[in-house]
Amino acid sequence: MTQQQLKEAALNRFAEHGYDGTSMAHIADDVGIKKQSIYTYFKGKDELFLQVCNEVMENELRTVVNFIEQNKARPIKEFLYDFLLHLKERYEQNADTKFWLRISFFPPAHLYDDVMKNVYSYLDKMEELLEPILEKAATEKQLSGTIDVQRATAAFLGILDGIFVEMLYGGPERLNKRLDASWHYYWRGISKD
Repeated sequence: MTQQQLKEAALNRFAEHGYDGTSMAHIADDVGIKKQSIYTYFKGKDELFLQVCNEVMENELRTVVNFIEQNKARPIKEFLYDFLLHLKERYEQNADTKFWLRISFFPPAHLYDDVMKNVYSYLDKMEELLEPILEKAATEKQLSGTIDVQRATAAFLGILDGIFVEMLYGGPERLNKRLDASWHYYWRGISKD
């Protein structure tokens, strides 16, 4: 049994059932140990949760950075739309992303400040990474000459927020409908056409 195996089991439980719906006994059962053995590695559920939270935030941010690095030379329309699809697919296939979204919207009340510090750090970094991409596209005349790049970046993150809500609440049909409509009008607002 390793500390990493415990964090992976905890991640899956927290992603599926949230903080309140997960017990140390559940996590112990998932890895085949007695609950007391967890305390060899962690002082308690809060410490385990926060370690998982910190690692997941770093992993999620790393995937954003990787996507941007691998795709930033693409036309801005493709880049932005595929970025949304990339995050949608991660949610559908990845426990990290499910956990991250769940705690972003439903942090444990007593850990709210710790969790939201990570969430805002993630969102601020994403905005910091996306703004130069939009700035470059505007300079290259891929976007309307009348847009304010900071506002266009903030609006894009607003679309992303709406999609995140549908990922958590709406299911695939509602998510696809929201994504299609939001993207359509966002792109009409910033494109040069």
